[in-house]
Amino acid sequence: MAGHASKQIDSKTLWGGKISPFSASYGKLMMWFFLVSDALTFSGLLVAYGFTRHATTEAWPIGEETFHALPLLDGDYPLIYVALMTFILIVSSVTMVLAVEAGHRMDKKGVVKWMIATIIGGIFFLGSQAWEWSHFIHGSEFGKVELSDGSLAIVHADEFGEIENFKVTVAGHHHKVGDVITEDLMHEYQHAAAAGHIHDGKITLHDGSIAEIAKKPNVNMELKIKSDGTNYKIGDKIHGKEAAEMYEEVINSGELGRVTYGANLQQNEYGPQQYGQFFFFITGFHGFHVFSGVIINIIIMLGAAMGVYHKRGHYEMIEKTGLYWHFVDLVWVFVFTFFYLV
Repeated sequence: MAGHASKQIDSKTLWGGKISPFSASYGKLMMWFFLVSDALTFSGLLVAYGFTRHATTEAWPIGEETFHALPLLDGDYPLIYVALMTFILIVSSVTMVLAVEAGHRMDKKGVVKWMIATIIGGIFFLGSQAWEWSHFIHGSEFGKVELSDGSLAIVHADEFGEIENFKVTVAGHHHKVGDVITEDLMHEYQHAAAAGHIHDGKITLHDGSIAEIAKKPNVNMELKIKSDGTNYKIGDKIHGKEAAEMYEEVINSGELGRVTYGANLQQNEYGPQQYGQFFFFITGFHGFHVFSGVIINIIIMLGAAMGVYHKRGHYEMIEKTGLYWHFVDLVWVFVFTFFYLV
């Protein structure tokens, strides 16, 4: 293309040091070295994730079954919110390109404007990831259950079977006999189920009181087997009334550990324990990169707004920051593919 001919460097200058053979500044070269080393780190993590998934005999979680919620909305929206997060992050990469382009034109206002847009995109992504982690940690309404034959099943239903209230039959530290509790029912119910504190339709509350559960029956329930047992194998499905009865048997068994809600480093409702561990580490490591990028972008944007780079006669600092931000976006494409699509 006209006007873009390569800059010729004589051999004495080229091999004599003090100048890059690619006509790139020291700062840019060091940024590239850092990004290559960071890319190797992420590559190692994703390869380890792939190897662990291949070696695991348990059924691995499916993205659209695990990530199907939207903030403030009920219903099933497979991967919609994750796709929105990804789209916003990619758009922020576009705004960073526009900031770099404005810097080439020495347009200070344009640089500041597009840097602010990039920062907003990064903050939205971080907030979305925090919400997603919270949802992942707390889990679904139904959890994962251990059936009487030893198999593990995840539970799907159109609705939970709404809990109407808890009526206290044995007094505790805070509740008296006859008290009717109508607040925070689901949270209390899940904690009691996981701890084995529900038995024969009665729940032991956190203060030691015992209450009867008034709950509508579950409808259109399905149990999907995720690990082999005596009677059921991975992939088997149990539907309707039979599924609801088996689920209620587990919930009312009063046995610790037969219900698992959400995920942490020790347990995982959605599949093998390793899945949760890799999810927290890899997405958390990437989230730390995004957080660092947002902080760096804010600092660089403030410098541009105060005219620091304009006085230097160039906006190379915007370019170096842009390299890091594009890298963060590219890594997310791979993380998104590994965890949500494959």
